[in-house]
Amino acid sequence: MTLLDSSRQPLIVGIGGTTRAASSTERALGFALRGAESAGARTQLFGGEFLHRLPHYAPESAERTDEQRELIEAVRAADALVIATPGYHGGVSGLVKNALDTLEELRNDERPYLDGRAVGCIVTAYGWQAAGSVLTSLRSIVHALRGWPTPFGAGINTLETRFDTPHTCSDPKVVDQLATVGKQAAQFALAFNAGRAEAEEEAVASAAHRSARLLSLAG
Repeated sequence: MTLLDSSRQPLIVGIGGTTRAASSTERALGFALRGAESAGARTQLFGGEFLHRLPHYAPESAERTDEQRELIEAVRAADALVIATPGYHGGVSGLVKNALDTLEELRNDERPYLDGRAVGCIVTAYGWQAAGSVLTSLRSIVHALRGWPTPFGAGINTLETRFDTPHTCSDPKVVDQLATVGKQAAQFALAFNAGRAEAEEEAVASAAHRSARLLSLAG
């Protein structure tokens, strides 16, 4: 049995964006991933351009594109995720939902879907009502995928907040909120991995103790 390395950097996968290049959603996600990095994580971003290349997920098809396989393998290896979506007509965007539907390919994994992984949730919307309702919807989707939504989720009203460049935001409070989402995802991953490593070490020690006892009885 190979012991887990609880000291390794956890991998946080970010999924989000829109069909528009340099969208507020993708830039907000970038702030969150930098928060995860500041907490000691590695990150991998699947932004709007990548998501736009994903075909509609068809569970009955055995064929998967290179992009689908890349997303599936990244999430399979992930210790936590951050998902960012715009609020479209009261719901998660089709672009982001299609990416999450693609994770159906993880159903038979040892860790099915998003099991054992924290998921930070971010919603950008043109008004507060959509930001709140879509954040609730996104959390419900994460629950359905067996993930653990982080305690803090960020709803951003783009009527009031601007992301003029990938590294600038008009509201410092929003920057802090997004960093908190990423940090909580990373901190959960670090704690969860440490717990798994400790449990595995205990299992190995217990097995060794049983073997030694059997050998002493046999002798």
